[in-house]
Amino acid sequence: MAMSDTQPAMMPTRMNRRAFAKTVGLAAAGVMAGRAAGPTAQAEPPAGPDVVREPARTVPVAADVDVCVLGGSCTGVFAAVAAARLGATVAIVEKAGFFGGTATASMVNVWHSLFDWNGEQQIIAGLTAEVIERLAKRDAVIHRGGHSVGIYFNCEELKLELDRLVVEAGVRPFLHSVFSAPVAEGGRMTAAVIEDKSGRRAIRARAFVDATGDADAVTRLGLPTYARRQVQPPTTCAILRGVRGLSRKHGFNINRVIFDKAYPQALEKGFSWSASVPGGDDEIMLAGTRVFGADCSDPDQLTRAEIDGRRQVRRVCDLLREQFMGGKGVPLLTLPARIGIRETRHARCLHELKGEEVIGGTRFPDAVANGSYRVDVHSARGAGVRFVGLKAPFYQVPYRSLVPRGSVNILVAGRSLDADEEAFGGVRVMVNCNQMGQAAGVACHHALDAGVAVAEVDVAKVRKTLRRQGAIVL
Repeated sequence: MAMSDTQPAMMPTRMNRRAFAKTVGLAAAGVMAGRAAGPTAQAEPPAGPDVVREPARTVPVAADVDVCVLGGSCTGVFAAVAAARLGATVAIVEKAGFFGGTATASMVNVWHSLFDWNGEQQIIAGLTAEVIERLAKRDAVIHRGGHSVGIYFNCEELKLELDRLVVEAGVRPFLHSVFSAPVAEGGRMTAAVIEDKSGRRAIRARAFVDATGDADAVTRLGLPTYARRQVQPPTTCAILRGVRGLSRKHGFNINRVIFDKAYPQALEKGFSWSASVPGGDDEIMLAGTRVFGADCSDPDQLTRAEIDGRRQVRRVCDLLREQFMGGKGVPLLTLPARIGIRETRHARCLHELKGEEVIGGTRFPDAVANGSYRVDVHSARGAGVRFVGLKAPFYQVPYRSLVPRGSVNILVAGRSLDADEEAFGGVRVMVNCNQMGQAAGVACHHALDAGVAVAEVDVAKVRKTLRRQGAIVL
């Protein structure tokens, strides 16, 4: 594979004025061309009271790498690390100040089982298992049985471990950085424009992984995406303290009492679950809120959802204080950095994963992930959750469900894969998305090594490499 001759990862790029001028090939016109690269691009709107015209400007190139990963969730980190361990130069862009996404920023501290539906055969390993082993050495996991929950983990320890993974692999991190726009030439994405504390910068790369969760890069490239009319509602989690002691004293179940209409602070009927926090002293993570009707790929709706989710957490805390704590005390320990989002946009890929393929355990020759979490569809309109058990020991995610139609050098990984509502209800959980990330990173390496488009990658080689990296390939 042709490697970049830029400076080593983690090292800042230093350029004199002449070199700077040579490397800045991303004028505003070029970025706009990137935005207009796809078939859905629209003409620039005329100037008017509702439009601010952005002046043309050049954009400095912050890095020139083989692979650029957009989104620093565990999915994105695993994509970046998998590619870097194969010798690729890699950059990763994350809007928060730390990695982990849903597992850290949203405080969903559960990874589901690494075993099949029957609990007999391990079907998931790779970077997911490696991170679990690292956390276990720090007493930061609690192992659980059953075909659903695999482990509870400490979110803060996971942040630190993901930092170590990225640094050890030599990945160039861009934290506090927001993906803004793609630049494309001849249908190929050539750079990602980001916004950070210095303003606008660009990362040149030869292959990209869209791990934004919302298919942001794929959408802005003009490749086909879709969103369901009703998406699964997001949840604001919270870490509460003293709940187990209160429940023993007063005889309540926290997952039920928060909906009990005998109390004026109760939430509207929904669905709640909770998890232990490793290292905590009577601390639980509670996931009991629901914000209905929120499309979190829309910035205004996302803002509303964040505020409403926290409002609901306050109601839970008020219920505990007023009904069980004598009107005193602070049960709330931690709020998440962002709401936990189940679903927004999906990329239209070479294969739409179907519910019957998940429930029936269809085996795919290009499978790059295995899963056993049941189908779990949270109603977009009310309290209901539809659970469907599996008819086979496990299901698979094919590589084709990560390849956007019309893509030359960009893959999706994580919850923006192509799947119908029922299939998505199972494959959306983190242990499955983690595998998609690792597979996408490996696939980008092989695409560059062979000089082919991502749709033309030899998936047998991808699967062989994943197996060498410790993944379970079935």
